[in-house]
Amino acid sequence: MTDDTPTPQAPLPISGNQRRKMKSASRLYAVQALFQMEHSGQTVEKVMQEFEDHRFGATYEGDEMAEGDIDLFRHTMKDAVNYQAKIDQMTDRALVAKWPIARIDPTLRALFRAAGAEMVQTDTPPKVVIKEYVDVAAAFFPEGKEARFVNAVLDHMAREARPEAF
Repeated sequence: MTDDTPTPQAPLPISGNQRRKMKSASRLYAVQALFQMEHSGQTVEKVMQEFEDHRFGATYEGDEMAEGDIDLFRHTMKDAVNYQAKIDQMTDRALVAKWPIARIDPTLRALFRAAGAEMVQTDTPPKVVIKEYVDVAAAFFPEGKEARFVNAVLDHMAREARPEAF
């Protein structure tokens, strides 16, 4: 007697290119989630759960959202919250005196916190962090000069956080 039930296949390994796309998506989601936390007053745990349940790989109006790297997303979120004071101080030092972090666009503030979390708590090369978050800025502000502004601020922050990398 033979069993015609197909045997489950192991998932295919993720390619390096797919892994990079997942990390990029996680960085974008982290910026969105940090923005949402600031505006809604929700806890980091509640916002992370919402993003993991409803954003990662979801389809909205026919557009499929990218799958994210959940580990990177969670680490970035938790580190951005746990080290917010340190990250905000680094950001303030990178901004001109008349523009403290409290006065900048809330999307950029969320972006600097997410990028700062990666700079101070991971071994990701600072130049990779800068490039990735400049790309996130360009996605949020496709018409503006924000990407160049983000590049300058993150470069300053990276040199402070990881001077040995330069």
